[in-house]
Amino acid sequence: MKREDECCLSTSHRMIKIGLLFHRTISSTKHCFSNIFHQDLLRCGREMVTLIVATTIDPASIGPASALLAMPGWHPGPPIQDVPSFVNRDVRLLKHDSSIVREDHLDTRWEETTGETVDEVIFLSKHTAASNRPALTVHPIGVPHLTEGDQLPVGGKPAWAAPPNPRIGPWFRLLKSIADSQNLTPEFEVTLEATHHGPVTNAPTMFVEIGSTEEYWKRQDAAQAIALLVWEGLGLRGGDAVGDWSRNCFQQKILLGIGGGHYVPRHMDIVRKDGVWVGHLIAGYSLPMEDPGPSKSQANLEVGGTWKQAIRVAFDTTRAAFPQGEVLAHLDNKSFKGWQRNAIVGFLAEQNIKVGKPSDFC
Repeated sequence: MKREDECCLSTSHRMIKIGLLFHRTISSTKHCFSNIFHQDLLRCGREMVTLIVATTIDPASIGPASALLAMPGWHPGPPIQDVPSFVNRDVRLLKHDSSIVREDHLDTRWEETTGETVDEVIFLSKHTAASNRPALTVHPIGVPHLTEGDQLPVGGKPAWAAPPNPRIGPWFRLLKSIADSQNLTPEFEVTLEATHHGPVTNAPTMFVEIGSTEEYWKRQDAAQAIALLVWEGLGLRGGDAVGDWSRNCFQQKILLGIGGGHYVPRHMDIVRKDGVWVGHLIAGYSLPMEDPGPSKSQANLEVGGTWKQAIRVAFDTTRAAFPQGEVLAHLDNKSFKGWQRNAIVGFLAEQNIKVGKPSDFC
């Protein structure tokens, strides 16, 4: 029988060529690997891991993290720049003491420290809303509509969005099921949110949050529900992980939401159905469009603003997160004025981005 180091030597030439070509891609997108390539990576020490991030300064972050760490199988892992970590199978949990939206590049920092490849990042955080309504939320991240010189009040960087974590749709449905079973609904609303805020990551990323005031951020039953979501969703209980794109990556359709409010109700109506995959969800406030005034009725009207940039960034990063899938834009038509809708539909056609109806995602 070959020793492990002999195995690595026997595959080194092939792995060097593959690794150099694909390292950046596999650290920022989720891929469908052949069994041979995946096992070569494991044998040679390049394990693919899930990174969970919590901050001690946020009760809605550290509460679920503590509940998760109370579950079996965790042991201390290597620190990165004084940030402690914990390990459970192929899951790594980090606890830092900074703002959750300001701690950039934790995925690449983990890779540089450990040599492991970060397959996805999941942030645990609080949610705030003017309504103060208790909520459990899931969403992708990014600020694709901003440009150089714009304020970055909640992190990120201009014209950037992280690849959306493919688990967003399946975990939204799982979270609703868990909240129902734990009698958290209807007190807590389970909802998707539009793409917003940082921190900067390269790997497919999602936020899972408790809202919307300090009273609810500290709720132990809500923290336990989020911990259970992660525990079951990543297969740490022993069953299959939920929302594993690599098992479903052939000819599946992915919803790219365009328009609507922060809670994307018309997109969410589709995502409630089993089997729907979710990419970025770009709310109307992330589609700045300059009103052309009296000329708005003209055909082929050029509408200023960064809305095109936002759509293009959202589409490109969604497509990167779902290799071999088909990304379809879903428009919240009622949220647009006629000239806005015409401009967006025209741009999507120019970019060869297909528009889907609700029935196309079922």
